[in-house]
Amino acid sequence: WAETPSFELKVEQVTSGAKHHFFGYIGQCQTIPWNASDRYILGMEIGKIDRMPKQEEAATIILVDTTENNKIIRVEKTHAWNPQQGTMFYWNPQAAETQFFFNDRDVKTGKVFAVLYDIEKKERVREYRYDKTPIGNSGVAQNGGSFLGLNYGRLTRLRLVTGYPGSWDWSKDDDAPDYDGIFVVDIKTGKKRLLVSYRQLAEQLQQRGLNIEGTALFINHTLWNRRGDHVYFFVRGGWKHRGKRINMPCSIHIDGTGLTLHDKHIGGHPEWAEDNLVIGRQGKDQILYDIGKKKIVGKLGTPEIFPEPEGDISLSPNGKWFANGYKKRDKNYYVVYRRSDGAYGRSKGLDKGSYAGDIRIDPAPRWNRNNNALLVPGIAKDKTRQMFMIRVIATDESPPVKANN
Repeated sequence: WAETPSFELKVEQVTSGAKHHFFGYIGQCQTIPWNASDRYILGMEIGKIDRMPKQEEAATIILVDTTENNKIIRVEKTHAWNPQQGTMFYWNPQAAETQFFFNDRDVKTGKVFAVLYDIEKKERVREYRYDKTPIGNSGVAQNGGSFLGLNYGRLTRLRLVTGYPGSWDWSKDDDAPDYDGIFVVDIKTGKKRLLVSYRQLAEQLQQRGLNIEGTALFINHTLWNRRGDHVYFFVRGGWKHRGKRINMPCSIHIDGTGLTLHDKHIGGHPEWAEDNLVIGRQGKDQILYDIGKKKIVGKLGTPEIFPEPEGDISLSPNGKWFANGYKKRDKNYYVVYRRSDGAYGRSKGLDKGSYAGDIRIDPAPRWNRNNNALLVPGIAKDKTRQMFMIRVIATDESPPVKANN
């Protein structure tokens, strides 16, 4: 492989101003910030990035109009957000020009719920509230129709960076409840069902000889594959005690069958590729893991191309481009890799500030729908957190020469 002149990466700042602007979360499974026409970019506007939000603090939801000199349009408010994850934005795949999802929280009760908002109607067209078992969106099916849901109160209690301060945890009295876990919600009807429970996962962990007594389990990264028939996720526990952590990758069919615990851990930031393949890390390599065969079946690039394969990664909507964002000292860098021929480019470094832990600024690359630009976070020259765009610009129509390092 060789870094070639067949395309270049151009970085430009999208938002500015006295306040901070960001999208949040990592760009897996087509969490695309742009709407269907690529005109509007979703984002959030907040006043503070140096701490977690207080319970009463709302973030403003914005649209950036790329046809009007990146004009900021303020459309809504949410009380379910944090500086690292945001509010789980997803454009509705079945109405991606005008509708998007975000999470919100009732300030009085602490109950989290998902919201479907329509920018044309300028209103919330649906709220997914479940009084006794409140959940928020944790991943929309890539073809639409359903979203996955989690008890964000439980996440707030057990791993704050993945939750929203002030959220009600309705299963806090049980380390592995049979009534909580991953839910599937029908977007049209609002009907929800339990896909897999913590109790089921606890039983599987115990069968593998893991001691989970007294350990409250939680779930992170519910990742829906491109076909919509599998979910890959992590069941975790003991996060405050590094030596006693449980961190088990799992997969399950969307009908609730085929629950599988995977012995091979391929890093904490995996991404779905085509079919049953998941992109992750093994040692120094960026690899392809087959969840059916339960083994590594290929790799992308080389350790020289991807110096941190555990970085935040994202596959373009058409599956032809792969991005890896990684940290190096006080900057975030991005590698864009073309799968067809191994051509790649590396961006200049973007300042990530000194924020760490629950308020860290992860690299988090997120593709647009035209497969030629990424939205990424960064600290601007005035020290505010802003959204930046990395454009993939062709410089040579002829295919690049593939050479070994």
